[in-house]
Amino acid sequence: MAKVKQIIELDDVVVKFAGDSGDGMQLSGSQFSDTSAFVGNDLSTFPDYPSEIRAPQGTIAGVSGFQVHIGHKEVQTPGDLADVLVAMNPAALKANLRWTKPGATIIIDIDNFDSNHYKKAGYTEDPLQDGSLEGFNLVKAPISTLTRSTVAEFGLDNRTAEKTRNQFVAGVLYWLFNRDMKIGENFISERFKKHPEYIQPNIAVLRAGYNFAETVEAMAVKFQVNPALKGKGLFRNITGNQATAWGLLAASERSGRKLFLGSYPITPATEILQELSVMKHLDCITFQAEDEIAGICSAIGASFTGKLGATSTSGPGLALKGEAIGLAVITELPLVIVNVQRGGPSTGLPTKTEQSDLMQALFGRNGESPVAVLAASTPANCFYYAYMSAKLAIEHMTPVILLTDGYLANGSELWPIPKVEDLDPIEPPLVQDNDMEYKPYKRDIESLARQWALPGQEGLRHRVGGLEKEDVTGIVSHDPGNHELMVRNRAEKIERISNYIPKQEIMGNKASDLLVIGWGGTYGALYTAVKELQEEGYSISLAQFTYINPLPKNTKEVMENHKKRIVCELNMGQFATYLRSKIPQFDYLQFNKIQGLPFMISELKTKFKEILEEI
Repeated sequence: MAKVKQIIELDDVVVKFAGDSGDGMQLSGSQFSDTSAFVGNDLSTFPDYPSEIRAPQGTIAGVSGFQVHIGHKEVQTPGDLADVLVAMNPAALKANLRWTKPGATIIIDIDNFDSNHYKKAGYTEDPLQDGSLEGFNLVKAPISTLTRSTVAEFGLDNRTAEKTRNQFVAGVLYWLFNRDMKIGENFISERFKKHPEYIQPNIAVLRAGYNFAETVEAMAVKFQVNPALKGKGLFRNITGNQATAWGLLAASERSGRKLFLGSYPITPATEILQELSVMKHLDCITFQAEDEIAGICSAIGASFTGKLGATSTSGPGLALKGEAIGLAVITELPLVIVNVQRGGPSTGLPTKTEQSDLMQALFGRNGESPVAVLAASTPANCFYYAYMSAKLAIEHMTPVILLTDGYLANGSELWPIPKVEDLDPIEPPLVQDNDMEYKPYKRDIESLARQWALPGQEGLRHRVGGLEKEDVTGIVSHDPGNHELMVRNRAEKIERISNYIPKQEIMGNKASDLLVIGWGGTYGALYTAVKELQEEGYSISLAQFTYINPLPKNTKEVMENHKKRIVCELNMGQFATYLRSKIPQFDYLQFNKIQGLPFMISELKTKFKEILEEI
């Protein structure tokens, strides 16, 4: 029996789980993440999986991955390269070896490393013999064999037995990171509470994996990542989609308006609909529509009746909703449209992240139809920006588009659960019955928002619809002068939202050699790259935008006093183009990535250093 030589304490570690789509790597990753959250580690996750429902087994196209970065120190990204790679077959090894640190521990299911699997993965030579794994700590675990022998006593069929292999992997990781096995067993009991016949087999395999790691010579060292130095409070691990759903629920509670979500399922936004569909006890109504147009139109109808109307979608769905967003603009009804961006155009890369819907969110409609646009920047703050989107939509009587992306939606992080009563109040501009002064398009002199009269309110009969309305009275009008006035009023109403949002902050000095500009989900990578360069003595600052339209009032001042500015985004340069149109007096460099992947910290630092050393 091998003895544990030592326990090494680490500030942070990156673990990557990779295998076929049916190997349960997403579950193993989630289980490890939840356990890390339970023991108090800071964390960030990145599920990376194919869009094909069942790509050919054993091929590169079928590899599904889950990366998790845990830390005693602050963690803002899922990490660049893995310290530990779990590869269930040769394809998983081949697809992920370049994302693995030199000297890392690689755990493989040796049962799948044969000529047949090598051929499927595209290997021409045995990777275990060709020298490509030199320098790594390779653990050849007979995962399939030991799993089958462990579950034999439970009488499971071969297919079901195969599905428990991920618990063998989990057991190995529990040993490697010195985790309490009871946490893993509780996870399994909760996971299979509707199928209790699977609880004991999975627990048995979990223990088998732990026992294997304890006895194998190649794993004679354990790692310890101590709890993060976060403040006191109630924390949980939360994904961006869950946080978005909960933010809308909180806004419903604070505004006193029932939440109605009308949506058509679409990757990677579907989880928002799923999360809210089980919240009937919180007065939430969900409607799975037959298409995107029905989804948004039902939400507009709900808003007309006084509910907090919302719809969720991804890029192609946002394109289909364009005409209906225009209807919400001209009727001036509150509406939240959540767009979880993915790689495009068309069906594109459904499970991969991108920031390429910015221009569509800003301008993708007929006529002059401005809407407010916000962008969440971390999985957890999807909660706050969903809440803020609802607050702006209700108080300013306008559609608001909230941009998240696949990276935020599927990724997760540790989140301190807030109290709803601590959130900013939301005050719907409702009209009292029989208000003799009520007019449908009479506006608040400060915000230009019209009042909200609900169907059935006594003495408040009025009309709304897609035809242009006369100012104040709301009577249908084709008068040229009135149309221009209403167009300008709707545009000015959106611009005045800048009076109600925070000023843009800068991380670092207000005067620097290089100002890094980002927006939305690139925050974690940009923050970490800039922080590390600041610690190395470079003059560099970061402005990460979350309020896109309107821009914060101090945006021009933020851009001043820097020798150079670079806009970093996961598209061809849409925010850079937008800034050039809004604040043209400055020059903007660009750093763009369009690979369906988030930025790596290392590539950002290399680019920033290149610019800084030229100054």
